[in-house]
Amino acid sequence: MVLLASSRVSGLTRRLANKRTLATPASLPVKDCTSITPPYPRLLRTLDEVRNVLPKGTKLTLAEKILYAHLRNPEESLGGGGKVRGERYLKLRPDRVAMQDASAQMALLQFMTCRLPSCAVPASIHCDHLIQAQTGAESDLTRSIEANKEVFDFLQSAAAKYGIEFWKPGSGIIHQIVLENYAAPGLLMLGTDSHTPNAGGLGMLAIGVGGADAVDALTDTPWELKAPLVTGVKLTGQLQGWATPKDLILHLAGKLTVRGGTGRIIEYFGPGVPAQSCTGLATIANMGAEVGATTSTFPYSDNMRQYLHATGRGPVADAADEAAKQGYLSADEGAEYDEVIEINLSELEPHLNGPFTPDLATPLSSFSSFLNENKYPTTLSSALIGSCTNSSYEDMSRVASIAEQAKAAGLKSKVPFLVTPGSELIRATTERDGLQGTLESVGATVLANACGPCIGQWKRDEKKGEDNAILTSFNRNFKARNDGNLKTMNFLASPEIVTAMAFSGDLNFNPVTDSIPTPNGPFKFTPPSGDRLPPTGYTPGDLSYAPSPSPAPEPDTNIAISPSSTRLEILEPFGSNFPSGGGELPKMTCLMRVKGKCTTDHISAAGAWLKYKGHLSNISENTLMTAVNDEGGQINVARDADGSEDTIPKTMQKYQARSEPWMLVVDENYGEGSAREHAALQPRFYGCAMIVARSFARIHETNLKKQGILPLWFVNKSDYSKISAHDKVTTIGLEQVMNSTSTLPIVKLRVEKPSGEVEEIETRHTLSVDQIEWLRAGSALNWIGEQARKAGKA
Repeated sequence: MVLLASSRVSGLTRRLANKRTLATPASLPVKDCTSITPPYPRLLRTLDEVRNVLPKGTKLTLAEKILYAHLRNPEESLGGGGKVRGERYLKLRPDRVAMQDASAQMALLQFMTCRLPSCAVPASIHCDHLIQAQTGAESDLTRSIEANKEVFDFLQSAAAKYGIEFWKPGSGIIHQIVLENYAAPGLLMLGTDSHTPNAGGLGMLAIGVGGADAVDALTDTPWELKAPLVTGVKLTGQLQGWATPKDLILHLAGKLTVRGGTGRIIEYFGPGVPAQSCTGLATIANMGAEVGATTSTFPYSDNMRQYLHATGRGPVADAADEAAKQGYLSADEGAEYDEVIEINLSELEPHLNGPFTPDLATPLSSFSSFLNENKYPTTLSSALIGSCTNSSYEDMSRVASIAEQAKAAGLKSKVPFLVTPGSELIRATTERDGLQGTLESVGATVLANACGPCIGQWKRDEKKGEDNAILTSFNRNFKARNDGNLKTMNFLASPEIVTAMAFSGDLNFNPVTDSIPTPNGPFKFTPPSGDRLPPTGYTPGDLSYAPSPSPAPEPDTNIAISPSSTRLEILEPFGSNFPSGGGELPKMTCLMRVKGKCTTDHISAAGAWLKYKGHLSNISENTLMTAVNDEGGQINVARDADGSEDTIPKTMQKYQARSEPWMLVVDENYGEGSAREHAALQPRFYGCAMIVARSFARIHETNLKKQGILPLWFVNKSDYSKISAHDKVTTIGLEQVMNSTSTLPIVKLRVEKPSGEVEEIETRHTLSVDQIEWLRAGSALNWIGEQARKAGKA
């Protein structure tokens, strides 16, 4: 039996002292691209089959081409005529899976239950979420490796056993690593993080999913997706002055809102697209998650080609060039979109979005008035740049140009100024080229190559419990997300605006028009400038963080999980709510009615709870702990049948202890935000059987189905208030859905009040044929395991 030496991860700490000396000028060598080049010949053949199935002359968008080229059986998914977008379920064959360390734990624990010897597609694990920002890169990384050694050992041992590429702590953020190493035009990739669409900057479809969806790809089970609608965004003109790709997506988020992209792929086209850098497009695609989009994509461009060559993937670029000649990497001329939004980049100005939601967009020219009208703080308390959204070489070179101007004027940052490099490649290259030194010379603290404050991994001692405002170049700004303080207001902006404002410390300051007083007179910034790619090429930095490409599985590897662990726990399969294989759900008690915005952060908090991602029993203690109860308006309060009040998790535990099935009523866009499948696993663990919503976010609705919870949508949204805590709820018509004898998507609910009053409410389901089987089996994993055993694979 092969045992992984625990020193593999902990040994990283011994190399940290030498890490900074490894950044020597060099161009990246050409990589072996065998496993990262999309199978273009097969994809083109499948696309030919698709055109034979669809009506003659059908014009396809780029998004449709990539999706349909990955169909397992075009006739099954597209045959028979009729509308496809928004109606048909597509059975797809993804090319690759990427997992970050927090979500990989549960994904791998679920994969292990399938008892398969290896992964069916190339996969990677990225250690980025469990590194807490506190004092600086080296000390933070050392401390976090030691604190999370148990989890890193587990992930590394599972990676070795199943042949998964393992990127060690310090290598960088998953999305930046994927863009630099795995993304390719026309690829279809799943990632266990909601910002997986970042890879769309290279003209592919990268889709954020829960771990159970990732298991579909890892086990060669058809991955199912309802064919998205396609929103076309036509870009004209050219970005001017301080405007950046980040401002484009901040502006678009204001137009679409956090729900406007749900069930849609955003496809950009028009003369303004080719001028954007590959990493700029990645920023745009990254924040498409903030409007609920399935993913975002762009036609193949010369800037993508240049980026592939610069990152050692010339063979991928050459293959993409040939695929583009055959029409695969752009939309058909005349293809129609379900909606078209036109944005003139020449008229775009910088935006700041927030607080507390990423779609509250304010142009920079109106920001001061906006703050004062709402009586928000106008003193900046911290400035943070980097993260997966904005940590490219281009971003860092442009903010360095601002820092150089400030330094020449004798200015230093007036607030804590934190910089998060996206990867070791970026850190090493910016260090070599002097950009990091420039930022440090004006007061910046460079953090580890990890997610850090963006996801709440920030040990911030100041401003606890106080109203305060921060500026970040991050992608998400829900309450308490960054520092655990419900009163911290995070305004999202470009790294250029964040950096410039750090030298003023005043949120009323407009760097485009205003000056900063200095002993030598007023100082005014000129617009930033920078290089899209490093002039002398990238330097890789510490290569020990990176895995060997395409490792062979080591089946005798012992997966490291201690029976006494509080961080990791072997999963037990959920039982089925249909022991006879069909029928209606058992009578359920309504536990509570959740009011207003309820993101996956509300359902399963991150921050300090990240350490329990691999231990379902422990992390379930945070379930819905920041949710608002509509009956009383209190946070984290629920009432048991005897009238006693307790926290929401404790109340769920009481239902679990007496084996009483329960359900929830929730509001609009329930489960928006992260692709956090724990937000589905935890209620299921406590016995939730059904959730009825005014509307669901896409990823979360799928995650609920995967775990055997029935999600239903109110036909009339006003019926939300007709179900209250302690009502007894039964389904009517679900049996016909389960038996495929119903042609309507309607399931009625019989609601019996404690007073004896009874009424019926109409809801609709979105279950596909396969999803019905997940529900019947108790979870998608149960069903996958059943199929594997029948096929003799497990």
